[in-house]
Amino acid sequence: MKLKTLSLRLKLVLIGMALCGFVVYGWFFPQFGRSVVHSMPEFAYCYYPWLILLWVTAIPCYAALLLGWRIACNIGKDRAFTVETAELLRWISRLAVFDAAFFLAANVVYLFLNMNHPGIVLCALLVAFAGAAVSVACSGLSDLVKRAHALQEQYDLTI
Repeated sequence: MKLKTLSLRLKLVLIGMALCGFVVYGWFFPQFGRSVVHSMPEFAYCYYPWLILLWVTAIPCYAALLLGWRIACNIGKDRAFTVETAELLRWISRLAVFDAAFFLAANVVYLFLNMNHPGIVLCALLVAFAGAAVSVACSGLSDLVKRAHALQEQYDLTI
């Protein structure tokens, strides 16, 4: 597969992820919250704090998508194995672990404020684990890209 084709496919996937995020964060979460408030009005005070929390957790996700876009551009320019790409992957790793930790901590705080259920906190543990897995994967890829860059530099110097 040509690098331009790979770059284009990665960009299309990133656009699809961004659109799915807009649907989930902009339509699904508010609608789901409204239906919960409609069926259980005693939880109406939780609607906006939860909605704001979910929207705040979207910020690192979209920042990671922007960094992924820059990585796709680097791949299209045949600069996949560069220090810049490794640093972009490292930043995605940091964003993932921050978002996972923030979401879990906010769930615990909401639990103590009586705005959450222990079962939801357990689900937040799964989300935090998924964020940690993404973080570890991106960190490992970052290290591999740095090593590939070093090998590429060595190869360029020997010819």
